[in-house]
Amino acid sequence: MNIIKSTLTLFVIFILPGCQSKLEQSKEIETNLIQINKTLETLLDAIERKDINALKSAMSPSEKMEFIVPSTPVTYSVESFVNFHDEWFKDTTWTIETNILNVKPGLTIATATTEAIYREAERNGRPYMNHMIVSYVLEKNQDNTWSIIKDHASSLKRTGE
Repeated sequence: MNIIKSTLTLFVIFILPGCQSKLEQSKEIETNLIQINKTLETLLDAIERKDINALKSAMSPSEKMEFIVPSTPVTYSVESFVNFHDEWFKDTTWTIETNILNVKPGLTIATATTEAIYREAERNGRPYMNHMIVSYVLEKNQDNTWSIIKDHASSLKRTGE
């Protein structure tokens, strides 16, 4: 009987707290996933609507932002990212459709993969389409919100060039 009590005591002292910690982490990751998706939706909707202020709201308050797109130098600041998009948004001849494909949440860092289909009615006399995959890294802020800190776009298929 003493062995059972000792084993039960050890379980309560050492094992159960570890289980609770994993349960708490699981709940935190579930909450993070909701917040991460909200941040991604804000960003993607801002791009589709060409809304620079909404785009800025998804950016890191720490000013960290790595931006990688084909045929453009890599940049490392929110300011550069916003300036790029501000210029791009001034052109009203394009549309883009986006879709979240995959999100991997963590406790403080998350990754996401999205699809984007960019279209111009005419480029060099023909319709233009660029089917892209865009990967994002997000970071949890001190206030428990999430921000985009990396955007890496790559083209899968282009037409009309």
